[in-house]
Amino acid sequence: MLAEFRPDKAAYWRSHLVIAVAGGVIAGLVLIVMANPDPWVGPVAAFAALALRGWYLQSEVLGMIWTLTDRRLILPGGRVFRLNRITKVRKFLSDVQIVTLDGDKHLIRYPADAGAVVDVLQAAGAGR
Repeated sequence: MLAEFRPDKAAYWRSHLVIAVAGGVIAGLVLIVMANPDPWVGPVAAFAALALRGWYLQSEVLGMIWTLTDRRLILPGGRVFRLNRITKVRKFLSDVQIVTLDGDKHLIRYPADAGAVVDVLQAAGAGR
């Protein structure tokens, strides 16, 4: 085993906060356009919904582990990709996107440092 990639709790909640703010702004603007007398409800509801979603999924998401060996990448569900089948590894927002020869795309979600994960995966791929 060369490395294990686990989701970072702070990155998980930071991502939810960004989505909640964006969703709240959009919801508030939609309510303003609709001439709703209480446009503040949109941002409050968006924040509450995303906080509840984050709390509900936290244990499942934060338990995912990606394992890198000298020849393959093992996904949390047990699926395995040989390193020579991976064509691209890049940052995608705050996550890491992996693209295979078959066109499959996978995300390593919520890493503490996505750039470092990309570097490790690219180095492992170059050394295969």
